[in-house]
Amino acid sequence: MKSEERDLVADKGAAEFPDEGEQNERVLLSIVVPVYNEESNVKALYDKVIEVTSKVSDRYNIEFVFTDNRSTDRTFECVKELAATDPRVRAFRFSRNFGYQRSIHTGYSKCRGDVAIQLDCDLQDPPELIPDFLRLWEAGNQVVYGIRRQRQESKLLHFARRFFYVIVDSLSEQHLPRNAGDFRLIDRRIINELNKIKDPKIYLRGRIAEIGFNQIGIEYDRDPRREGKSKFNFKALSLLAVDAIIGSSIAPLRYASYLGFALTIISLLLAVSYVVVKLTLGSSWPPGFLTLTILLIMSIGLNGLFIGILGEYIARLHARLLTPVETIIDETIDPI
Repeated sequence: MKSEERDLVADKGAAEFPDEGEQNERVLLSIVVPVYNEESNVKALYDKVIEVTSKVSDRYNIEFVFTDNRSTDRTFECVKELAATDPRVRAFRFSRNFGYQRSIHTGYSKCRGDVAIQLDCDLQDPPELIPDFLRLWEAGNQVVYGIRRQRQESKLLHFARRFFYVIVDSLSEQHLPRNAGDFRLIDRRIINELNKIKDPKIYLRGRIAEIGFNQIGIEYDRDPRREGKSKFNFKALSLLAVDAIIGSSIAPLRYASYLGFALTIISLLLAVSYVVVKLTLGSSWPPGFLTLTILLIMSIGLNGLFIGILGEYIARLHARLLTPVETIIDETIDPI
């Protein structure tokens, strides 16, 4: 998947780069960085990645792909300053905030690398793992993801996250690695498959798990945020959880169908029992009480059953007829 164009982007303007013959033997590594109001972290991330990737500079050229979700601070200006001194820095500023997942997805679609690593700008996910990710990729794994062993957060949020991972993994039709975020390496083959997907509510962890190929995880301890505040409050995490559950599986619809069917069976059994008791033993129940109860339970069960069946068909139509919705790019920094 190498090309002269990608090598030119990776190598332009850097005095220490080797001659053209050696350039063509290198692999292009794309560092995909979604940003939103991270002016205090942009330069620190850039410096750290440059330091770490120098250890593999004999085999890899690099490019940075920043996707800016319409930051309201100087984040994009900071990226511009980096690009002015290093043509390996590319950036795409959106017309509005399209969300974290779509920001990463756009970064994948714009990167030119043979392999891409997604990094958050807050340095909570350590760039020091980049050589380990590349080593596992060179061993034949198309996806290498980080597994968070420890992280600095409240006990309540920690419990909520663990519960979320259990629920999503149990509902998903594909195995989703638990305690794994978006800190990952993906091969060009995975990138090409992701680029075919047009989904405004994309959940990348689920989609990448669904694509398959060889996937492996690395455990690590997540560091505290370097500067600034997290953009993921409880509301944002809740919305991401909903997208993850709905985007990874139609199991909730099936469970609704199962519940409706179960309630229907229960109401029928109650009706039969009522008739048997009435004919054989008589009863002292108020007239019409049990009849209304049975009818109520039966109607709830049938409604749940029919809605679940309709949901199954709607889910399949939704999967086939998704309207392609892309992020809208307002400003681009790209040397080529």
